[in-house]
Amino acid sequence: MADSPTKVIPLAFNHVGITVPNIFDAIDWYGRMFGATHIMGPRIIASAARETPGIFGARFRKAYQAHLLLANGVGLELFQFVEPAVRSPAENMPYWNRGFFHIAITHPDVDGLAHRIAENGGRKRHEPIDFVPGKQWRLCYCEDPWGCVIEIMSHSYAEMFGNWPQPGMTEQPEFVSRP
Repeated sequence: MADSPTKVIPLAFNHVGITVPNIFDAIDWYGRMFGATHIMGPRIIASAARETPGIFGARFRKAYQAHLLLANGVGLELFQFVEPAVRSPAENMPYWNRGFFHIAITHPDVDGLAHRIAENGGRKRHEPIDFVPGKQWRLCYCEDPWGCVIEIMSHSYAEMFGNWPQPGMTEQPEFVSRP
């Protein structure tokens, strides 16, 4: 007899890990752009450390790690791998590959923050857009100076996606049924 389904309590998002080629520059940049508070590090982590063999595998030798905190308590865990060294991928946003491909920040002035990112070594992947006609919802995909993709959304995730489709949408979404 199969176990009966139990209700799972929604969990809180804790942090996201981001690999960068210069941890000190990244600490400063994320602080300037998003007001991230630097709370720890950088510390050296090495292959002899208790946690690293199972996490990074046999090739890993050394990295720097720092922790930053965003306004809602979500962390940015920065890594600068030293051995092996950080490499830049051929494509910054390989959305077709399995796994994560961007982080998202909520900011009421999408245009202003996207402009600031571009003026401070990052770039806009496109110009900010109105997400739903008739709503004051805007978004823009940008990149930090190292090519990590950051989406800026003007409103909360729950507000923008909680009652879909939204009045005023010119295209009605087509949903996929569970097989």
